[in-house]
Amino acid sequence: MLCLSDSIRHDDPCVPQVLRTIEEAQTLAQLILAVWPLARVLALHMVEYVLAERAQRPSAWPPCPTCGVPLRSKGFAQRQLMSLFGPICWRRRVGRCPQGCAIPQVAPFDEALEVQPHQRTSGELQWLGWALAVFVPFATAARLLGWYCGGRVSPRAVWGWVQAAGHRAMALLQGDLEAVARGDAPPQEALAAELAALPLALGADGVRGPFRPMGGAPTGKIRWREVKVGVLARLGQHRTRLGHVVTRLHHRRLVAVLGDIEALSPRRWGEAVRQGILQAPQVVWLSDGGRGLWRLFEERFTGHARGILDFYHAAQQLWKGAAAWLDGRTAQARRWFGWARHRLRHGMPEGVLADLTEALAVEGLPASARDTLTTV
Repeated sequence: MLCLSDSIRHDDPCVPQVLRTIEEAQTLAQLILAVWPLARVLALHMVEYVLAERAQRPSAWPPCPTCGVPLRSKGFAQRQLMSLFGPICWRRRVGRCPQGCAIPQVAPFDEALEVQPHQRTSGELQWLGWALAVFVPFATAARLLGWYCGGRVSPRAVWGWVQAAGHRAMALLQGDLEAVARGDAPPQEALAAELAALPLALGADGVRGPFRPMGGAPTGKIRWREVKVGVLARLGQHRTRLGHVVTRLHHRRLVAVLGDIEALSPRRWGEAVRQGILQAPQVVWLSDGGRGLWRLFEERFTGHARGILDFYHAAQQLWKGAAAWLDGRTAQARRWFGWARHRLRHGMPEGVLADLTEALAVEGLPASARDTLTTV
């Protein structure tokens, strides 16, 4: 511990205090929390050392965008970014046009690092901020990031990162949608051979989510809006400890749109092509009986997938029919429901449909019961 303190004491004066905190820690939790600032210090020194070494390498200067004369180095200038480990500083060469053209200074090393001219936060800290913002409010995400990096992150900054990432994602999505409209296939996601050999399952449904009228502000009366969601997954099998074989979803992907079926349709097809629907050995479309969903199936997937009505929703509708026709409080209704559900489960719907047709012909059937049976 003393050797470590002596080796970096002069580079960072806070290290001795950090080392003392580590030695005074009693519990495991205290020890880990005390070591974390030291880990950040060591990481910062390592990153800055690598950056300093790489910055000394020769730079390839591009031509001036105005006059075409190769740019010339004007010496080294400092750059700083907030990272997961705290603020990182380094010096790199900057160049200007030797003819005096009015252009911003150019830093080839920054471009090699994929750092933008006015960027103040490193990419990996923004990535973590996006992930946290999916699950917690922006203020909570900012506080967690600040604890992690040892600095201060504002909620507004996290909000800005999420907005920028959303705009980039929407631009990529728009490109894919334009390719689908032209009839071009979007690039397919690379799959391992064992995944590509599994059946592909597709499904879609609608959910309602709460939205605020003012963007970026948690005020105003909630408005519930429809979100159409599609899921894609590979179907694999797993044997339990008791020897039962169960189905598991692998490589799950989601598609969602704040809108109707027509807005979901091209996104759904584009992601299906990306997930290998054209090469999958077997494709299954599974959804409830919503007419819009089955219209989507017929328009986009009927030539590539087998459509299956979701058993849960079918049985739910069956019970509504039994309750409307035979009164759900009677033993007769429960017996018929059990018989009809069993036949549906085993792929024998003809008798069930025949019973429902006969029920619709019963004289004196109330209009509400007739509507329910027609829906079923």
